[in-house]
Amino acid sequence: MSEGFNMGFDAAAPDPETWDTAAPAAASHALPADGQSLSLRVSAITMVAETIRAIELVSRDGAPLPGFTAGAHINLKLPGGLSRSYSLTNGPETTDRYTIAVNRDVASRGGSAYIAEKLKPGDVLTVDPPHNTFPMVAGAELSAFFAGGIGITPVLAMIRHLERLGQPWKLFYAARNRASAAFVAELEALEVQIPGRVHFHFDDEAGKVMPLLKLAAGIPKAAHVYCCGPGKMIEIFKASAGWRPQDNVHVEHFAGTNARPTTAFTVVLKRQGKEFHVPAGESIMQVLMDNGIAVAHSCREGVCGTCETRVLEGVPDHKDNVLSPRERESNTLIMTCCSGAKTDRLVLDI
Repeated sequence: MSEGFNMGFDAAAPDPETWDTAAPAAASHALPADGQSLSLRVSAITMVAETIRAIELVSRDGAPLPGFTAGAHINLKLPGGLSRSYSLTNGPETTDRYTIAVNRDVASRGGSAYIAEKLKPGDVLTVDPPHNTFPMVAGAELSAFFAGGIGITPVLAMIRHLERLGQPWKLFYAARNRASAAFVAELEALEVQIPGRVHFHFDDEAGKVMPLLKLAAGIPKAAHVYCCGPGKMIEIFKASAGWRPQDNVHVEHFAGTNARPTTAFTVVLKRQGKEFHVPAGESIMQVLMDNGIAVAHSCREGVCGTCETRVLEGVPDHKDNVLSPRERESNTLIMTCCSGAKTDRLVLDI
């Protein structure tokens, strides 16, 4: 997850600063109950494209970091009260560092601008432990990835993991031009090892956007397919995948819907024994924070999964871009930053 797209798939870049990058049914997206924030040191900053920096974070005492799965992201706490989420690009076999890639977005609201202009090796950041809203399914007949721009970040972690496991994959990677594409040399080296599995598409060279519908049609039905990129790319990807088994289709959104509850309701905090009125147009999260209730959050747009909360009673009105269709139908989880209720009362495990 990272900031900034501006390529042929989407004339308007998505709302910046939310992600670097739908999961199978029953996946757990929330931070561990005992997950404590980490104090990590910036050990290296490397340019991997004309506006993209790879940031390497290590523990201050050299201790191993909490484990993660391919597709996971971390939340960085930045000056000014900012919290930004970025996908991990290294595979889960790596235990001594977290590596992210951040695009300097021209419309930055502070996150990527700070990282590009002020962050330096030796700086210490507070980081939430990894959590995953875009998990990869291991053991698939084939894993096929469609990435746009900085959307390559979670996909790269999956590819590195599949290489370690010796499992088959294909990649279709689109960018405005070669200079704006990250990790090209590494991907080209993988293509040399086994030709036919890495497909680059640069809009300026091709004179058009990547023909995603045509390319997706050539992927076997039994394959697991993944997409991470700008909004228009994800729309086309979803349109191309309607004939596939639902559990074989995986999407990572970078921008939320900017939706909020459309009707008023009462939210009940079961463990705290409190309840509050949530007006139409207001989020559960904001109401709780206004009343002094601490709520884990990052994007506030329904894409990072940080605020995921268990529903004990009532029917949520889902507005997020995290939960899979099957998870939504279960009515057991809600993203408090954007979703509301279809019932008069919603009882949460808080």
